[in-house]
Amino acid sequence: MVAVQKDYWYFLVLMMQLCFLKGSVQMKAPESKVILKDGMILDCLCPWTGQLIMVSWTKKSLSKPVAVYHPQYGTNFEPSYGGRVEFLKTTEMDGSISIMNITEGDTGQYHCSLQTYPHGSWTKDTFVERAAITTTFSIQPDTKLVVTENDNLTIRCDHVHNGEVYQVSIEKLDTEVGSSNIIATCQMLEEGVELSEFNSRGRLNCSDAMEVSLHLTNIIKEDGGLYRCNFSTDTGVQSTTILLTTLPAQDFRGLHHMLYVYIGGGLVGVALLMILLLTWLNRMKRKREEYRIRLHPAKRQRNPYDHGCVYDRMKKWTRSGARDKDIYVNFQIVRAHEKQKQKR
Repeated sequence: MVAVQKDYWYFLVLMMQLCFLKGSVQMKAPESKVILKDGMILDCLCPWTGQLIMVSWTKKSLSKPVAVYHPQYGTNFEPSYGGRVEFLKTTEMDGSISIMNITEGDTGQYHCSLQTYPHGSWTKDTFVERAAITTTFSIQPDTKLVVTENDNLTIRCDHVHNGEVYQVSIEKLDTEVGSSNIIATCQMLEEGVELSEFNSRGRLNCSDAMEVSLHLTNIIKEDGGLYRCNFSTDTGVQSTTILLTTLPAQDFRGLHHMLYVYIGGGLVGVALLMILLLTWLNRMKRKREEYRIRLHPAKRQRNPYDHGCVYDRMKKWTRSGARDKDIYVNFQIVRAHEKQKQKR
């Protein structure tokens, strides 16, 4: 009898909420994956501010809801999950649950639905998989960033999306565990843009054009990892990923030093190569000239001043040397008795 009354009350509450939320906007968060393990948490944290009316968790393979929570009527669980599921309720708009004493049958697709006032319904799908199937996200980042610890960095969600964007969310992916956590959201409402932040490590900036950026200050090692920006449009959810790598300050300075050394060594090597190349070209040019002269001696260029210089030296030596040199002359000698005979 008690079970029938509970079913009646839950059915009545559900019908009242469906009538009340008729015509309201239903928004869906990006899907996430969780590795099957004891105490695993299925995240369902609504980024809106308002009043939580009801939370329901369903599983694709089950006809009845896995867990239902109502602020006034309490909780209700499917018999196979009774005593193993707990609503966390860390915030007023938190519908996350934890599952203990897990079995192989706990794998599958779970669907979370939050009914809120005045924004309407917010849903999210979570896939629970065995650790043997996959332990990490096989996602190739669209952008890679490197930053040193204690520095500041801004992660920008740049994406060419089709359709009108009404919500942008930034989440941090845990590649080791295989889960994800929403850091901040930016939602377009009738009265303007609404920001919601769930992590004190960053500050979200959102413009009226839904241009979103996350500013991180005093970066620590744990800030590194894979971030994903999700754009909820009227044509569906589109995503882009950013891989942030953090380096210790000393390692980064050493990297800069080695970079300068490599650049300097490269410049010196290029300079030496240019010098060797110019020297080889000059030597080859002179060899070609010498070879051309040996083949055609008549084409050898003569210096017109060479003979002039020789002539001047010879002329100068003739003028000055003639005065200092002895002159020899041959004369015929006639004996004296031969002269006397001739007189006789």
